[in-house]
Amino acid sequence: MARRRFFVDAILQSRAVLAGEDALHLRRVLRAEIGQRYELSDNRSVYLAEIDALAKDRVSFRILEEIAAPAPPVRLTLLLALIKFDRFEWALEKATELGVDAVLPVTTERSEKGLERAAAKRLDRWRRIVRESSQQARRAHLPEVLPPAALGDVLAGGASYSWFLEEQSDACPILAALPARRQNSDEVRLLVGPEGGFTDVERVRAREAGWTPVSLGSNILRSETAAIAAVAVISSAWLDSGRTAA
Repeated sequence: MARRRFFVDAILQSRAVLAGEDALHLRRVLRAEIGQRYELSDNRSVYLAEIDALAKDRVSFRILEEIAAPAPPVRLTLLLALIKFDRFEWALEKATELGVDAVLPVTTERSEKGLERAAAKRLDRWRRIVRESSQQARRAHLPEVLPPAALGDVLAGGASYSWFLEEQSDACPILAALPARRQNSDEVRLLVGPEGGFTDVERVRAREAGWTPVSLGSNILRSETAAIAAVAVISSAWLDSGRTAA
């Protein structure tokens, strides 16, 4: 069974401290004891560490050695339209498990009014969600959760591939859009719209900014379902390419 992994704020002089909820979970749920070994990440490298002191809400570790951490197969940013927060947070959790590099909440014409202001107040909560999900998935690095932005402000900017999910018939199937040669230095941006999809004006603006419409098929999917399905396809394609190249 793989060791549990936790994120710490810093590694200083071959030592690290886990505090707060993670420390309480380690003590009360996992029944941590001095001498037990866990993996720690400072969001740069991963280490094997041994517990050498326990307090009420703190667990202290001695670093034993650095552990090799594989590079992510692709740098994938999910730009997800703001939807009802319970569904947005579900997508955020699952996208983290699947290895996204960043998540950017996007306000579109059909986003519910008021969500952008409320979303800005939820950033701390969303960052806790990705931290917990990253630990569960044994990630080496935390995905970035960016402040919400308007669609018009996020269409510009370069990436190896920029795709937006589209239900219209002229969209290319996502599998057909995948490049034949893929490497882990590639940057992919995936834009997913709200319930009801993008407006015609937004579709035109995205195309003019260099985004390619891609499709997951003829079924109409909820935004969070479509986002996770597409992220899984993209992540798996680049992972498979890396294994084939190796």
